[in-house]
Amino acid sequence: MKLMVPTHCGRISPVLDVARNFLLVDTEGDGKTKHRELLVKNTQITARARKIVDMGTQVLICGAISWPLEALLISAGVHVIPNTCGVVEEVIEVFLSGQFTEQAFLMPGCCGKRRRRQNRHSQGNQMKGDRQ
Repeated sequence: MKLMVPTHCGRISPVLDVARNFLLVDTEGDGKTKHRELLVKNTQITARARKIVDMGTQVLICGAISWPLEALLISAGVHVIPNTCGVVEEVIEVFLSGQFTEQAFLMPGCCGKRRRRQNRHSQGNQMKGDRQ
């Protein structure tokens, strides 16, 4: 499995859309992991999504992410775990152990991925209802 995490000063970068440094973790069948640091300079979302996908990323753990970038990654088959914060090595270790929960590393002020999507969807419906 290939796991990618945007980094900043040893922590998960707070905003994926402008992150420059990434850590790609490749877990092998024998339980060993390889770490590779990457630099992504282009902040244009389609180029950024393409770079993440081209690296073979299967799982992306990140902080805040724009809806267009998240949609591009998901449509390319990347499992995106957004709104995550914390020390990179700690988050990776917990994720690889199978004990990762979104709530344990949730960014301050975030209600979680599911609630965020439900709220946006319901707000959109409310706006449509207000126009009628």
